[in-house]
Amino acid sequence: MFPAERPRRLRRTAALRRLVAETTLSPDDLVAPLFVAEPLSEPRPIHSLPGQFQHTLQSLHEEVRALHRAGVGGVILFGVPTKKDEYGSGAYDPKGIVQAALGSLRDEFADDLVLMADLCLDEYTSHGHCGVVRPDGTVDNDATLELYGRIAVAQAQAGATVVAPSGMMDGQVGAIRSALDGAGFFETVILAYAAKYASGLYGPFRDAVEVEIADGGDRRGYQQDPRNRREALREARADVEQGADIVMVKPAMTYLDIVADLRRELDVPISAYHVSGEYAMVKAAAANGWIDGTVVALEQLTAVRRAGADFVLTYFAREVAEELGR
Repeated sequence: MFPAERPRRLRRTAALRRLVAETTLSPDDLVAPLFVAEPLSEPRPIHSLPGQFQHTLQSLHEEVRALHRAGVGGVILFGVPTKKDEYGSGAYDPKGIVQAALGSLRDEFADDLVLMADLCLDEYTSHGHCGVVRPDGTVDNDATLELYGRIAVAQAQAGATVVAPSGMMDGQVGAIRSALDGAGFFETVILAYAAKYASGLYGPFRDAVEVEIADGGDRRGYQQDPRNRREALREARADVEQGADIVMVKPAMTYLDIVADLRRELDVPISAYHVSGEYAMVKAAAANGWIDGTVVALEQLTAVRRAGADFVLTYFAREVAEELGR
């Protein structure tokens, strides 16, 4: 056997493996999704997302401090309001729960970590859809865009560095960029959920934000069809042309081909969302002793980075960051 035929020489020790690793994973590659609810007297566990909570403002600060100490790059906030209505007015209320949380976190952390806000209506609407619903039950795309602009401005005023539209409405990025610029928020970053698939992996998230779609409906009319690949690139290109600074693929593990496609074709930062169902499956298998959950989490998040994501939104952010810091 010729010496050149022994590639495993480079795998012999941990130090060698680190030296030649093609992909790295560090705490600042991670963004933690966090839920803040009104009004709670203490954080409420989310049973389908073990280790995650609906936070009070106080416990939210405590969690963000821990994430910051661990070196996590940012957080993204989701609101759980006490009242919902047809138009999701809590999403753009200047005193709404996410706006209150953003302002409070901005006061403590300033620009020491990236403050992101999910920009959508579903957590706030009585019908559970991501937009304004017509009498026939379909979502009115253009009426929704006007509300998205209002949400973006409210979040930017409250202190968001990044707004992240997740509703998959046509033209949403352009409408949001126009609204932000019109209000003087030229520096606010738009992270577009450009390729958000109609996945079965969102169940625990919907538990966390207490969303149920009316009349047994679904979002397949506006989220992407899991059978389609080329469509994701068209969506992402359109978002970049409209002013998106970063684009996202969601979910992550079952759409690594999409992450790789966007990385190859676009020159903006790419992110991916390791979603609630992906997290919950690892946690459930680990709880049964079938896998080492931390090892699998590290493997999966590294795979997302290897596919081309610059950073990953994941419920494992704190756990993995603390493990990496050991």
